[in-house]
Amino acid sequence: MSPGRIRLARRLAAKDLLIERRSRVLVNQVLPFSGLVMVVFAFALGTGGVLERAAPGLVWLAVLFSSLSTVQRSFGLETADGAMESLRVAGVDPIALFLGKAAALAIELLVLVTVLLGLAVVLYGTEPRAEGIVLLVTTAISATLGLAALGTIYGGLAAGGSGRETLLPLLVLPVAAPVLIGATRGVEAALGTDRTAVSEGWPWVGLLLVFAVAIGVGGALAFGTLIED
Repeated sequence: MSPGRIRLARRLAAKDLLIERRSRVLVNQVLPFSGLVMVVFAFALGTGGVLERAAPGLVWLAVLFSSLSTVQRSFGLETADGAMESLRVAGVDPIALFLGKAAALAIELLVLVTVLLGLAVVLYGTEPRAEGIVLLVTTAISATLGLAALGTIYGGLAAGGSGRETLLPLLVLPVAAPVLIGATRGVEAALGTDRTAVSEGWPWVGLLLVFAVAIGVGGALAFGTLIED
């Protein structure tokens, strides 16, 4: 990949992150919503060890639901003021555009995942094992990269259509199933849920990495066509 494309992607990611820092949507809206979802799960499942066993899956469900809001906001801003169309008409490299937006989204989702894992420890009584820390971090990064690439692809595809608020979940949720399953199993192994060994989590990390690479490469190559259509 050319240095110019990388520099452009970094600038586009920095632009999205600057917009987020000024609007504080992640802090003021997405994080409170995610925290509320976690609390509702806690009340719904009650006690008796159910929450501790279900914690990994609940964390990633909350991340998946919240990522939809983050993607919609990111592309909604681009569509509302015509910025996406201006970038396309100006001949901005679509691969750099995809990489920049996916990178910004991945950083925002990593913040979200970190906060929700902390909430799981407080609300659900989960206790990370020292030997599972590397697996936990690797799982979080791999799953986040896959979700960010997936959200960028379908966010760009749905941005120009009518009813995009309802179209985006219909597009993303079925395809995100491998991420949800792999991330849940990886976190279960990292936390030792149901006495799962740490070694059992690494094959799931491999699945997450393969998914992230496949979606990332495919999305980068197809993004220009998607936003034109």
